[in-house]
Amino acid sequence: LELLKESVPKLTRVAFLTRRGTTSEQRFKEAELAAKGLALRLQFLEGKSADDLESVFDAAKRSGVQAVLAHPSTFIVTNRARIIELAAKHRLPVIYAGAENAEAGGLMSYGPDIVDNYRRAAVYVDKILKGTKPADLPVQQPMKFELVVNLKTAKQIGLTIPPTVLARADKVIR
Repeated sequence: LELLKESVPKLTRVAFLTRRGTTSEQRFKEAELAAKGLALRLQFLEGKSADDLESVFDAAKRSGVQAVLAHPSTFIVTNRARIIELAAKHRLPVIYAGAENAEAGGLMSYGPDIVDNYRRAAVYVDKILKGTKPADLPVQQPMKFELVVNLKTAKQIGLTIPPTVLARADKVIR
């Protein structure tokens, strides 16, 4: 949310795009707390299927949404191309959790570095193969996060990404 606020001039209203479920409702509540701290209004935006995404984006735009936070889920991954297409059509900046979304044409992503997580998982596999019981291994949080900004998409929707955001980006797609 902070990245969106910094990137979108006069941002006040953000949609939380998801498909309703237990984790999405909990994450919405968490995001809503963060939004309040940034003086943003967060709106729950539910897509039930790929077929209704057009009407979901239409409703978001009509209600004054200025940007979208895509909740990381299989729904978002499955419908990535359609969401990117509709975001461009409605000129709505969308931030995603995984770099693959920005690389596919989404505006930006911020989330755990998946390659780093795979490397760390390999260490666990090695320990398990050498006899360590999985239950004896600690659960680990992601250690490395990455910010990816797609300047092609920013240009397409008429958004200028501030130099402060670009300076923090791990990868900039030009």
